[in-house]
Amino acid sequence: MSKKNIDWGNLDFNYRKTDYRYVANYKDGKWDEGGLTTNDMISMNECACVLQYAQTCFEGLKAYTTQDGRTVTFRPDLNAERMYDTALRLEMPPFEKDRFIDAIEKVVKANEEWVPPYGSGATLYIRPFMFGINPVIGVKPAEDYMFRVFCTPVGPYFKGGAKPIVVKISDFDRAAPHGTGHIKAGLNYAMSLHPIMEAHRQGFAENMYLDPGTRSKVEETGGANILFVTKDGKLVTPKSDSILPSITRRSLCEVAEKYLGLEVEQREVYFDEVPDFAECGLCGTAAVISPVGKINDHGREICFPSGMDEMGPVTRQLYDTLTGIQMGRIDAPEGWIHEIK
Repeated sequence: MSKKNIDWGNLDFNYRKTDYRYVANYKDGKWDEGGLTTNDMISMNECACVLQYAQTCFEGLKAYTTQDGRTVTFRPDLNAERMYDTALRLEMPPFEKDRFIDAIEKVVKANEEWVPPYGSGATLYIRPFMFGINPVIGVKPAEDYMFRVFCTPVGPYFKGGAKPIVVKISDFDRAAPHGTGHIKAGLNYAMSLHPIMEAHRQGFAENMYLDPGTRSKVEETGGANILFVTKDGKLVTPKSDSILPSITRRSLCEVAEKYLGLEVEQREVYFDEVPDFAECGLCGTAAVISPVGKINDHGREICFPSGMDEMGPVTRQLYDTLTGIQMGRIDAPEGWIHEIK
């Protein structure tokens, strides 16, 4: 398959319109058969539920060209499961998991010329999303919904390599106790926009949020789960009912245990123990792992021994192994790689 005439090595991480996207509509209590379209525009009433009450959710995953030339996606079944659970929490009609994966396959196959070549550092970012579309003025769920999937080629999240970043402890809460922090709802990200812009204005890359109940335990950042490495090489990830179940984090935990032979702990992490860790990283689909060099706690700096120049050694092993699996350089666990045929 020939590729688009694009300077793949210099792509940034922004939206570019591709040729096809998938659309399905829910009306009269059922989803229609759905299908591909070239139309990237959405028409809706000014009183659409999504515009009034933010009834919307989304997912994010990527397609890759592997070392041997195959086009693959990474664990789309977990994205399907997470979106199904999110829809239930938001009183939306779930899009069946097999149909979700079929929609991903159709979109990637139809846009295969947009899948960046192996070794370019670029990938095809895939965005499934769903929202309430009929007019709703009283506070209640919509009756009609739209499910869509588009894709866009993106460059590496970090140009020139993943250099350690500095994050700050936020005075805001990311999620309410017993709220929606564990689902991928658009409203969670809207709430994080002001805190992240405040962090940027103060010279920080991200916010680290503490638990909303006691503000004594580490939760996550505005858009990524957090992982720590102890001085004796153990991987530790925070556990909480208000943390999004990151597919990247879950995959890294398995990589740590099964490929690197590391001990892994998923538990409550108290903020006062953070200075004792050797490494820290933020993990998610976009960057895989963003190394953290410092945490600023209202002027007090917590500096990790891994430093500000490069990823710590364990974080680097985790990153190289997971990206090697995604790109076909390393054999994957069964079911992790979903080939587009």
